[in-house]
Amino acid sequence: MRNSFDWTPYRRSTVGFDRLFDFLETSASGAENYPPFDIEKVADDHFRITVAVAGFKSDEIDITAQQNMLTVSGRKAPAQEGEGRQLLYSGIATRAFERRFQLADFVRVSAADLADGLLTIDLVREVPEAMKPHKIAIGGSAQPVIENKKAA
Repeated sequence: MRNSFDWTPYRRSTVGFDRLFDFLETSASGAENYPPFDIEKVADDHFRITVAVAGFKSDEIDITAQQNMLTVSGRKAPAQEGEGRQLLYSGIATRAFERRFQLADFVRVSAADLADGLLTIDLVREVPEAMKPHKIAIGGSAQPVIENKKAA
């Protein structure tokens, strides 16, 4: 059973995040879905990705931002000697993972935090001043008048 979601309303309200929605559409088509994640819009140019990483410590998770790609990967440290646990049932998924998120232009990672088994990654879209639209004054054809003042 395929769960299809229409991202069109979100595409209209978020300029510059087209690649992000393309990624979401392709990832929802049955690809690997571990670990689960949420993407939320916090403000106009502020987004947050929340990844469920229960059982992982902060030193077992790697976050890499490179150009327009954000990679979150996790690898559980091998059990140390003397730490032998005798599990009767193992339902917590601690397998290695790698999640890739395509980011729009001028989007950077501003912060990351791990609390209560949830990894939150804050993204900010910062368009450089040179790339922002600016008003152009329309100049008239009239020449400026210079007053002729006499010296006192």
